[in-house]
Amino acid sequence: MNRSQFSAGAAARVVVIGSINMDMVAHAHRLPGAGETLAGDDFVMAPGGKGANQAVAAARLGANVDFIARIGTRQYGAELLASLQAEGIACAGVQTDATALPGIAVIMVGREGGGENAIVYVPGSNAQLSAADVSGSAAALQNAAVVVAQTEVPLAAIQQGFELARAGGAVTVLNAAPALPLSDGLLALVDWLVVNETEALQLSGLQDTSVEGLRAAAQVLQLRGVKQVLVTLGAEGVLLCSAGQAAQQLPAFVVDAVDTVGAGDTFVGGLVTGLAEGRSAANAVRLGQAAASIAVARCGVQSAMPLRAELPQEFAAQVASA
Repeated sequence: MNRSQFSAGAAARVVVIGSINMDMVAHAHRLPGAGETLAGDDFVMAPGGKGANQAVAAARLGANVDFIARIGTRQYGAELLASLQAEGIACAGVQTDATALPGIAVIMVGREGGGENAIVYVPGSNAQLSAADVSGSAAALQNAAVVVAQTEVPLAAIQQGFELARAGGAVTVLNAAPALPLSDGLLALVDWLVVNETEALQLSGLQDTSVEGLRAAAQVLQLRGVKQVLVTLGAEGVLLCSAGQAAQQLPAFVVDAVDTVGAGDTFVGGLVTGLAEGRSAANAVRLGQAAASIAVARCGVQSAMPLRAELPQEFAAQVASA
């Protein structure tokens, strides 16, 4: 096997509807406990937000990416917009607001425990993204192969985007993070729902944390209209649940993780790139896993996301055989 099996497919067009933040990241040897003040050893400010992260991950893996968002430019906004453009991401769908602050994420990363993290997120201008803002990008949505959104922006904006995407024949992907109550009307527009274990249980109303319990949670969500559910299991891999098929657990790639912030977004960026290239479900998942496995072995979020050419040969056989 060689790297060519990771090469980008033809015209992988992805539209991302989502958030963009300025991330403020403090590193320490561990996470502080409740009420504890802990001396850190590093601090960085860098572009983030689940939407922007997924857009960057997909662009670096070879997708043609359009981004739909709202950025407050009162502080940091110009830098955030420039960071997207530097990645080759089309930003015609980004609305700017000179009176608002952008989203802010305050992130703590503990070096012990494989880069565990804790995050406080203040949505800022992300909370103002409207259905009308999204409708302004109807042409991009209807020409996309895949449209992906996350729940850091209003659900009305996501639903409008998915309705337009479905009208153009695009595949829709919802990364339901953070977990919020979702209407059956929105879920009926979702081809792929991507959640972690906690989100799967919160959305389904179930409590069993075993793999069987998570399969049951996925089935509950499929009964509400979702075609395919992906439950990310951290070091245990991904649970792929497709309608009419037995659930499939795809193991994680084994790596030494140093910083897990952004791993899920890197995974989603790889997944949607693979789907936009016409890969099989399992193959697209493995592409996302391969990209995330590289990102967690580096410090940073967007800066840690790999280019397509960086996906190493030892992963190629596993991705190609999925």
